[in-house]
Amino acid sequence: MDHLDHRILSALRVYGCDPRVAGAARALSWAGEHGALWLAAGLAGAAVDGARRGAWVRGTALTAGAHLVSMGVKRVVRRPRPAHVEPLVRTAGRHSFPSSHAASAAAAAVAFGMLATCRGSGSTTAPLATTATRVALPPLATAMCLSRLVVGVHYPSDVAAGAALGALTACAGARWMTGGADD
Repeated sequence: MDHLDHRILSALRVYGCDPRVAGAARALSWAGEHGALWLAAGLAGAAVDGARRGAWVRGTALTAGAHLVSMGVKRVVRRPRPAHVEPLVRTAGRHSFPSSHAASAAAAAVAFGMLATCRGSGSTTAPLATTATRVALPPLATAMCLSRLVVGVHYPSDVAAGAALGALTACAGARWMTGGADD
């Protein structure tokens, strides 16, 4: 598994040689630090979708929770970051497994995606929040996950585990999040 992780990372890290790709990957790394992009997106959703403000806030809390859980797992596993490629960004920590960027991205995609597809009774869903969530969030979350490989700071298994952790966290909290979607 380690050999495959190394090979895939090396292959994807090559894309970072293109200045446009490197710039985009760096921007995503910066925006995703500590889940900031996803927390801002959730709070923006709460601001424009007043009918489901509580659900957006709970989805944002699930996203933050996924990020915190991933940081806890990192402290237990303590897998070092890849050393065989030159990273394009600095990292807040030295542990790699799981990717916290991937955890918060997947949690946001699942949690906010549920809000884009469900409507509470009598909800007047804000069209901007729903459209942006449906159209932009899945590819942006995927790009965030891939950017961690392009910048060379995670192995593919780190990203896969982070994404799974984030998605599972959001799914586990789905009932709590959408149960009060009408408030």
